[in-house]
Amino acid sequence: MKDTIFKQKHTINCKGNLISLDRPLVMGIVNVTPDSFYDGDKNKTTDLILATVERHLNEGARFIDVGGCSSRPGALNISFQEEGDRVLPAIEAIQKEFPLSLISVDTYRSQVAKQAVRAGACIVNDISAGGADAAMFGVIAELNIPYILMHMQNTPKDMQVAPSYDSLITDIGFYFSEKINALKKLGINDLILDVGFGFGKTILDNYQLLKELQYFQMFNLPILIGVSRKSMFYKYFDTTPQESLNATTAAHMIGLLNGAKILRVHDVKAAKEAVEIFQLTK
Repeated sequence: MKDTIFKQKHTINCKGNLISLDRPLVMGIVNVTPDSFYDGDKNKTTDLILATVERHLNEGARFIDVGGCSSRPGALNISFQEEGDRVLPAIEAIQKEFPLSLISVDTYRSQVAKQAVRAGACIVNDISAGGADAAMFGVIAELNIPYILMHMQNTPKDMQVAPSYDSLITDIGFYFSEKINALKKLGINDLILDVGFGFGKTILDNYQLLKELQYFQMFNLPILIGVSRKSMFYKYFDTTPQESLNATTAAHMIGLLNGAKILRVHDVKAAKEAVEIFQLTK
């Protein structure tokens, strides 16, 4: 699918500034959870959180994505209070220490999203695309900020229990079509699509999505991919998340070639190098 048919949107508005996506950008992950599949319990104190953010920014991250509720396969839900207690102090500290940083809050709860934006976040990253909280779309319209909507089949607790589709690509396309239509009726235009690698997909589903990522350019919206150190690599190669950086980088390059505009990653330096090589060979 060529850009001559669908002219992609290449900017999002963060805090009144237009952020260009003509050149793909990197989003650094900051998990403030004790049970993330890769870096759980790594950011246990404010000093450790700020050290992670400083490293991401120094290595070239344009966005910092802060999450306080694990979405790994089989993850159990936590209370609204517990999630807020994890993410809000982290966002406040990041905003104070790095006031020019662009913070995304990884949450599916509208009230956490609202409080996080008050604390300094300027993007909401929702793995449920409003499915977990019916109030989310209204809150995004009220806040008037960019919104990342992800495709997920079922919930983190059961999403990997025999996921299946009539037609993977078209089913996800229909899902996005309905969500985008509902959001645009509310006047929400700064949208970013995430096809949800590893969220209710088999290993082969993930590779099909990577191969056919260009299909989703038809929505004329930026595409974010989150494949960093995921099980589509370490289960396929029978290794571990810690040994999956090389496979992650290979997938990042394929994603960039197929239209990805934002890479959500644990390893900013490697992702930035992939973007640089991609730009040099365009």
